[in-house]
Amino acid sequence: MIGPRAIGGRAVKPVGLGCMNLSHAYGYPLSKEDGARLLDRALDLGYDHLDTARLYGLGKNEELIGETLKGRRNQFYLASKMGIIIDGAARRIDCRPEVIRAEVEKSLKLLQTDFIDLYYLHRYDPKVPIEESVGALGNLVKEGKIGGAGLSEMSEATLRRAHAAYPVTALQNEYSLWTRNVEIGSLEACRELGVALVAFSPVARGALGGELRDPATLPKDDLRLTHPRFNAENWPKNLKLIDAFNALAAEAGVEPAQLSLAWVLSRGDHVHVIPGTTSLDHLEENLNTLGVSIGQDILDRADALINQRTVSGHRYPEGMRKTIDTEEFAEAA
Repeated sequence: MIGPRAIGGRAVKPVGLGCMNLSHAYGYPLSKEDGARLLDRALDLGYDHLDTARLYGLGKNEELIGETLKGRRNQFYLASKMGIIIDGAARRIDCRPEVIRAEVEKSLKLLQTDFIDLYYLHRYDPKVPIEESVGALGNLVKEGKIGGAGLSEMSEATLRRAHAAYPVTALQNEYSLWTRNVEIGSLEACRELGVALVAFSPVARGALGGELRDPATLPKDDLRLTHPRFNAENWPKNLKLIDAFNALAAEAGVEPAQLSLAWVLSRGDHVHVIPGTTSLDHLEENLNTLGVSIGQDILDRADALINQRTVSGHRYPEGMRKTIDTEEFAEAA
């Protein structure tokens, strides 16, 4: 049994709910009614950490959470993000203090709350000193609008600079068996600094969820179709790893997603995961990971099977890589 872990001094279940794909990026977005049903079910099951962003559905995700859960606001730790700004066809990263303040006000209105527990800078803005950006978040903490300052997709070096200027509550970076970049430095830096590491895409963007067999079956605008690991060259190689991983999960008597989540959680008591799903069954399955028992031998074999040396393809397409601050392995697979 894996018990609660702290984020900013508050104990929450280390399996939270990433809400992005209810409105954005993966598969087919749920209807408003089905999205509301899933959110209510999540709280009924015991989820107490929900993660969203201004970007997701261009505000629709925050709006869905606000409309659905405004009467249950005291039941969960709420995280959102700003920094990726969409203006028509144009997209930019903007973490100027005045923009942070304006975006927080929009989030508060859409979420129908007067307080967001954790507010992240969604990406590193090289045009603005990180100290200024986290300082702006610190001012919002003092004003009682947010509870803590977070960073997303940022490196150990940026984390240390930011934390020296204002205490960082959490670093949200991608982390799964097949995306290990945080192991270069951020994982240990978070442990050292007392910062929670919140792992997004802990089930490898669904690849380790036990169901995806052919990316060609995904909707034409699914974000994964632009990612090298899912293309026609790399997917067949990765599918062989996935098949071996699924067999390992079966040997352990758990679902593949549960093995994937359990492995990430095993990396430290400061680590949290926020898998997303549009399935009520998977919603329950993911949270139940906290109660399953998986032997260290299985975790070690999973670790050796899927890692940065064995996976084929980079985690991001070339254009997107230029906007990411996280460390890179010397020779990306």
